[in-house]
Amino acid sequence: MTLSLENFLSSRKELIEGKLPLYVSGLKGPASIKEAMIYSLSAGGKRIRPALVLAVLNAFGKREEIGIPAACAVEMIHTYSLIHDDLPSMDDDDLRRGKPTNHKVYGEALAILSGDGLLTHSFGLIADQQDISAEKRLALISELVKASGIEGMVGGQVADMQGEAKNLPLSELEYIHEHKTAKLLAFSIIAGAILAEASNDEIAKLREFAYHIGIAFQIQDDILDIEGQQSKIGKPVGSDETNKKTTYPSLLTLPGAKQKLEDHISHAKAILANINIQSGLLEELCDLIASRDH
Repeated sequence: MTLSLENFLSSRKELIEGKLPLYVSGLKGPASIKEAMIYSLSAGGKRIRPALVLAVLNAFGKREEIGIPAACAVEMIHTYSLIHDDLPSMDDDDLRRGKPTNHKVYGEALAILSGDGLLTHSFGLIADQQDISAEKRLALISELVKASGIEGMVGGQVADMQGEAKNLPLSELEYIHEHKTAKLLAFSIIAGAILAEASNDEIAKLREFAYHIGIAFQIQDDILDIEGQQSKIGKPVGSDETNKKTTYPSLLTLPGAKQKLEDHISHAKAILANINIQSGLLEELCDLIASRDH
């Protein structure tokens, strides 16, 4: 029986949310920082990134279990980035997913350190995975470094910060979101492909697929900042305009941004059609990214 996307996401979300606190609680260290790390890891969210790791393994007909450490690692990186984003020196947010941000509960110093703890431990999860080869571990760690560091998410964050209150051209906006958002989503997809022993050609196609869904994900974020409901997105609607951020709707108009979103989703699906995998779940994930309301 074919697994529906709803059932897939629900069951994998439950699986990942059960594993995340266990990976932290067993560490040797002060209880205070472990509590702060688990607080943000347990704050909810879509868990799209870990779901993508497992969905790619599923598409190749491989055991999803071998993807759990990488799936949890990418969610730890994502969570650390949110903790740091929310700090007064960055976006200065009081709420994340409708709950007080980490620094509001634990103070700025512990929030910074809990983010640091999640970042460093994420690589340990992969390095310590014994049921895959050393070559696969090294490949996954290399991909995660590029996706999360200066060449990826951190570089995108810097460009985003330096672009505030400026009228950025579309090329610079796309650079920001390719690095800030798409690179980490791409890691999830490539991690699944590496673990599934995909060919170089398949990995190259999946990289292109990941680029399109990553940009689509961010465009929908920009659209939700205009049309979304605060109760669902967990932050004030209109914050991009308040913070004078360049967005896809501000450059392309809202209808233009929606068309751009549709174009990226169409490109992503066309790429999937050229890879010999069971692509049903990934196609449905494309539609979910384009239509999500939080």
